[in-house]
Amino acid sequence: MTEVQRILVVEDDVDTAEMLTAYFEAQGYEVLSAAWGEDALRLTQEVVPDLVVLDIRLPDIDGYEVCRRLRSHRRTEHIPIIFLTERRERIDRLTGLELGAVDYITKPFDIQELRLRVRNALRRASLGTLVNPITGLPTDPLIDERLQTALQQGDWALLSVGIRGLREFSNSYGFVASDDVLRAVALMMRNVAKEIGDGDPFIGHLGEADFLVVTTPAKVQDLKQKVTSRLEQAIDYFYPLKDRETNRSSRPQISIAVGVVTDRDGPFATPMDIKRAAIKAQTVTR
Repeated sequence: MTEVQRILVVEDDVDTAEMLTAYFEAQGYEVLSAAWGEDALRLTQEVVPDLVVLDIRLPDIDGYEVCRRLRSHRRTEHIPIIFLTERRERIDRLTGLELGAVDYITKPFDIQELRLRVRNALRRASLGTLVNPITGLPTDPLIDERLQTALQQGDWALLSVGIRGLREFSNSYGFVASDDVLRAVALMMRNVAKEIGDGDPFIGHLGEADFLVVTTPAKVQDLKQKVTSRLEQAIDYFYPLKDRETNRSSRPQISIAVGVVTDRDGPFATPMDIKRAAIKAQTVTR
């Protein structure tokens, strides 16, 4: 299921920040904002934006340093960055592009021009993100392609697995820990699919914390049972050792939601119809 795209605006001028926030929200984006470079970096550890609009002149560290740090971490290295700058010198523009910014726009800027630059940057980024950088699993474009094939061939089943509470878990233990959870879930699902002899199963990573397995009606229930059992046994091990037994009631709760959809649950006209049904079919097992 396609999510609303998220833009992070890093701008210390209050009027400009409020104007950009209101404008992009009206365009249908989710907008986060930060006035300080360090605050922006902390935000990206909690929630990964789809694009960053970044002012070069900030009160603490400059936009170049923010860009440099974003590019140095695997979790954020792929995020498109558009610089806002009052500097017109060629060397300043080249510096931003060398650091990995995808575009820049000079103040005072035309808001329509910025809108188009943002739209184009997001489109280019979406074409380049065929696999999730954390799990290495196919994302929406490849998922849609596989589901379209299933629609044409018929006799398919889909296992949907959601990790609930992952954002709260990340807030408490950090994004490295939550990334480890996602990788562990992906690995377990691959292993189970191989164990039941599902040939070359298609496993996709949908959104932030949902997974899909395209399989056959004959194997989907066995797949569901084994994946559910394996994940329920693993949940406690996602937590630091000190919280596995002593702090169960106060720790952020991760739960597993699982659902099954087959071609008989339709009719389904598009891959989006299948993805919506798959997420809706999820029920929490623990």
